[in-house]
Amino acid sequence: MLPAHTSPHLDSWRLPAPLPSDHGLPVLATVDIVVVGAGAAGVAAATTAAEHGARVLLVEKYGFAGGAAVAGMSGTICGLYLAHEEPADVPTQIVHGFAERFRGELAARGGLTPPQRYGKTFTVAHDPLMWREAADDLLTAAGVRVLLHTTVSRVIAEEGRCLGVALLSTAGEVAVHASRIIDASGDAAVISQLGGEYHFGDDGRIQNPTMFFRLGGVNTDAFWSAFGDDTICPPWVTERIRARRDAGADLPREKIWVFRTPRAGELMVNATRLAAADGRVLNVVDPEDFTYAEVHGRRQVRAYERFLRQEVPGCADAFVVDTGVEVGIRQTRSIRSTDDLTNDDVVTARKRDDGICRSPWPIELHDGPRPRLHWLLDDYYDVPLGALIPQDGENVLVAGRCLGADHEALASARVTAQCFEYGAAAAFAAVHSLDADVPLREVPVDTVRRFMTAAGSTIDHAR
Repeated sequence: MLPAHTSPHLDSWRLPAPLPSDHGLPVLATVDIVVVGAGAAGVAAATTAAEHGARVLLVEKYGFAGGAAVAGMSGTICGLYLAHEEPADVPTQIVHGFAERFRGELAARGGLTPPQRYGKTFTVAHDPLMWREAADDLLTAAGVRVLLHTTVSRVIAEEGRCLGVALLSTAGEVAVHASRIIDASGDAAVISQLGGEYHFGDDGRIQNPTMFFRLGGVNTDAFWSAFGDDTICPPWVTERIRARRDAGADLPREKIWVFRTPRAGELMVNATRLAAADGRVLNVVDPEDFTYAEVHGRRQVRAYERFLRQEVPGCADAFVVDTGVEVGIRQTRSIRSTDDLTNDDVVTARKRDDGICRSPWPIELHDGPRPRLHWLLDDYYDVPLGALIPQDGENVLVAGRCLGADHEALASARVTAQCFEYGAAAAFAAVHSLDADVPLREVPVDTVRRFMTAAGSTIDHAR
């Protein structure tokens, strides 16, 4: 039973029961792998699986790929670089593989900034249109069949074995039969409908959504001269936000983050903090909470725009270019996996023989009045393959932010570079499962690690 404070409306909604194999729907396709969701994890999974010979269908609810990176306008590839107590002049990149491949695609198009300081580490920011174009080109070249403007309405399953999905679009409803399914929805859309166990954060306490926005017409030289080199705002900005808030402005978050973009005269701003009117955490699985977040997010963006124009050098003539298509979603459902990533795994920088991805990113927790950061200095932890395998259900894996993880652990493990790598790992596991005709749970982790190493991922084999 969900905690009551998760959302007062969720009990009004019921997940549909799985369809049997004799569902009666027209069958659009029979494929090896269906990937649900075209965010970082989904693009990596679909591209990788198709390049290794699988027949792949990718399903995406929007008219473009990108997920939280584009629709949510999170705008950065976080998780590539180590953190250091003393600021480094040049970042130390320790995550490569598909994450580096996609970073390179963006850089080649002029759609990526050089590394920018983010506290004790670095990140890079991208152009959202070029993100979509890079994904389009990779998916097309790999031979992935892509269905945009399409959602999963129901899963097809018998006795816990997922056999495909029903898809819904304005054209109607069809079935796709598949031998393996990769749930890269971010919300565990397939796992939840299959009846798999999941949870919302820490007893219903999840991270706040944020409405990102881009600010144009900025004198960036004047701005960065005043703001400083760090994308996390300096104390004087926080003090001015507090003063404005005390005077009645809707500026609930006092520690804001501002990034350079590849476009001249433009900034990307991560400033808003969205909660219900009574302070309750919004759970955007619930469409009423999602709607509230969207509407109030856009209003809050205008409040921060006014603040920046009136208080921060270089922004006097600035204007909002756009907000995200949707609020930036950090957390909804997390599956119960065969090997959940724990908070202790993260804070102790645990290394493991079954790891399929490194993460040096801090615990970046947004579930209170200000973001909280716990840094992993000069170190990283490994995410296990088991975090992508649900406890319940066969023929299905997850990739992306809905992996099995504790609340604080997810606040580190959910970022873009790692999601690219989860997608690749899920694809390699699914392909080997098909080629060797073994269940996903029996895929040797060493086989997945060899695939990933061959694809350029940085994974230590000797511990």
